[in-house]
This record gives sequence, structure tokens and C-alpha cells, in this order.
Amino acid sequence: MPVEVAEPGPAPARPVAEESPAAPVAAAVPVEAAEPGPTPARPATEAPPAAEPGQGYRAVFAVREFRAVFAAHVLSMLGEVVCGIALSVLVYRITGSPLMSALTFASALLPYVIGGTLLSAVADRYPTRRVLVVCDLLSAGCTAAMVLPGMPVAALLVLRCAAAAISPVFSGTRAATLGDILGEGDLFVLGRSVIRITAQGAQLVGFAVGGLLLAAVAPRAVLVITTVAFLLSALLLRLGTRRRPARTRGGAGRALLGDSLGGMRRLLADRRIRALLLLSWVPATFVVAAEALATPYADALGLGPAGLGLLMVGMPVGAIVAEVLVGSLLSPRARARLSLPLAVASMLPALGYLARPTLGWALLCLLLAGSGAAYTLGVDQWFIAAVPEEMRGRAMTLLTAGLMTTQGLGMALAGAAAELWPVHRVVAGAGVLGTLCSLLVVMEVRRTARTVAPAS
Repeated sequence: MPVEVAEPGPAPARPVAEESPAAPVAAAVPVEAAEPGPTPARPATEAPPAAEPGQGYRAVFAVREFRAVFAAHVLSMLGEVVCGIALSVLVYRITGSPLMSALTFASALLPYVIGGTLLSAVADRYPTRRVLVVCDLLSAGCTAAMVLPGMPVAALLVLRCAAAAISPVFSGTRAATLGDILGEGDLFVLGRSVIRITAQGAQLVGFAVGGLLLAAVAPRAVLVITTVAFLLSALLLRLGTRRRPARTRGGAGRALLGDSLGGMRRLLADRRIRALLLLSWVPATFVVAAEALATPYADALGLGPAGLGLLMVGMPVGAIVAEVLVGSLLSPRARARLSLPLAVASMLPALGYLARPTLGWALLCLLLAGSGAAYTLGVDQWFIAAVPEEMRGRAMTLLTAGLMTTQGLGMALAGAAAELWPVHRVVAGAGVLGTLCSLLVVMEVRRTARTVAPAS
């Protein structure tokens, strides 16, 4: 499934032949041509590297700065997943309440919409390296405060919310700076893909690592390890990336809140950008239904913990395998042509739940639904081409916050519907509704591409 950072589950503390970066994928596919945005004057910097034909992901890792960003991402993502598990266990041991334990996960999702709307201007108003390092340091400070003995549960949840509000700013800034490091062409698309694959993999590895650590040491000791992971991430970003100026200085005299909301209104007022945002959000809203209802569905089938575990990993595994194969084997032009059909097709496996599938067939449906995440490889290229450079950080922050919020909303609606109807019918119904909504969004994306193409 399409995820920018980590997929909702145990939710993250903070909380997708080669062409040259100078030749956007949208230009290679006329029907999906992307709108060029105005580019403000910035100090001259070193030209982004060009992709060698046939190199694929190897060309991305050949860039020294990207290797530093990737290593920092691995550390912070593992830290976030492990932090979520450790904090949930800590709160449960203090209160004995399953509700309070569950709230530790919810408190890491809900603030995304706050950080993504009210703080988005931070990503463009300040130098990107400074923003990334400060976000990591603030996250480390939040987890370090959780370790203090006698910390009330309410304070723990507030700290969790504070870290989660930072997350969309960090993720949006990191996504925007990939354009500076890798250019705006195929290397950017593959770099975003690596970040998504890492986020999915961190969920799988993080659960295992968190379980092993909690079996050996106390939850507060695990939180100390998480704090160290954030500090190491900040160090890697500080030493491994170049200093770049802020994208815009025009908002320096304006209040941060007004600048953030004004930027969001400007982005949403652009028909092309709005269509691409919806293309990122709408499929994700519906595809998560099967994952959100995996526990009650496993119970309805009489499956044990092992069966539930298989259902939970089905979608992330499908997403990782599909992104790796599509990113490695297909040309940028082929990936662009595949994006819109895949966005719709990712809804169709949910229809298999009408037959109330057994474990094997349900797992296959989840693997196929997860593989639809590969459609984001084309969307990333169109999006960065449509957004003006001086608003790139805000745009990526808005995309990330919206993605996490819509997935959370989709999970909540699926759970509410399952109170009234059988789980297998709810999942199939989400597939039908998601297919129709995705088709409408795809039609809008095509219409905006046709209106943009002559200007391009």
C-alpha cells in the first residue's frame, strides 16, 4: 500500500532504460505531462547526478548524500517502530488498561494532520539540513523524557503526540531534499521508492527487534535505545549532507501559521496538484480496510496468532516486492504508463473477500493489494514536476500528512462498518467503493494532464 513513512499499525512516532533527472517522466508520456512550476532563484549548487541506463537502484546508492539520508532513515524508522511497541507495553504495565495502551498508537496518528497543516511552512522557510537535524533532536528529546521515572501516563501521551506532530515536517523536508540530492528525474522516483520500501521493511523488522528487546530489558531501557537511534540519525544527517539555503525567504516576516495555511490553500487551489494529491490519498483510504480488519477476520476463520501474523505481513510484503521489481525491471516510461491502471487495480483484490476466502486465498488478496503500491512510482514524478520549487517542502509535508490521515480515517471507517456488517462484506464493499472513487480521481488526473501538456 502507498506509504510515505510507515504504514499505520503500531504507528510511528513520526508517523514511494533510465532517464536523466533533467528529463521528467511526465515529458516521456504525453498523456501524463506534468505542469512545470515557477522556480525561484537560488544559489548555484552542484548539479544532481544523472542516471546511467540500466543501473536502477544502484544509481541511487551511488550518490553519497543519499546513502547518508538512507542510513539515517533506517535508524529513525526502526527507532519509531520500537518506540511504539515499548511505550505501549510501558503504558499497559502502568495502567493495566488495554484502552490506554491502544491510545499510545492513536496518539501517534492524530497529530499528523496538525503538523502537516500548521507547521508545513517550516520545510521551506529554513535550510533543509537544519530542519532535519532539529526534528531528529526534538524526537530524541521526547523519547528521552519518556524514560524519566514517575512520568504520568498523560505526560507520556503528550510527548508521543508532540513527536508525531514533528513527523510530517521531517518526512516532507526529507522528501523535498531528495529532489536537491537526486534531481527531479528518475533518480528522485527511485529514491522515494527506497524510502517507502525501508518504511515497510522497518515495520516487519521493528516488530521482531522490539519483541526481542522487550524480552531482554525493561520498556524504559528500550526507549533509551530509541533515543540513541534518533541522535545517530541526526549526526548522520549533519555530517553526511550538504548545507543548502531555504527554498523561500518571502515568508520570513509572516507568522508560521499563516504561511503554512496560505501555502496549503495555494497548493489545493491548483487543479493539477490537487488531482495528484487525491491520487495519492484516495486508493490508500480504501485499501487499508483488509489490513485494519485482519484481527476480526482471523478470529472469524478460527485462526491462531500465526495465521493473524501472516495476514498482517501480507500487504507490506506485497508492496516491497512490487516496488523493487517495478523500480528495477521497468523503464521510467513503462512505470508512468502503469501508474494509473495500478492505482485502480489495487482495489480489485478486496473483491475476493466476497467469497469469504480461507487463510491462503486471503493472504494472496493482501499480497496483490499491497503490490498496487507500485503506482506511486509514476505519481512521484508528476507531483514534483507540478509543484513550484519554493513550495516543494510544504507540498511533500501536506502529501505525507494527508496520506497518514486518510489511512487512519479508512481504518476507523472500516472498523465502524464491521460493527454492522460481516467483515468479509465490509472489505469487499471497500474494494467496490474504492474502485469507483479511484476511477473518478484517475479521470481528473488525465484531464489535468491534457490541459497542462500544451503549456509544457
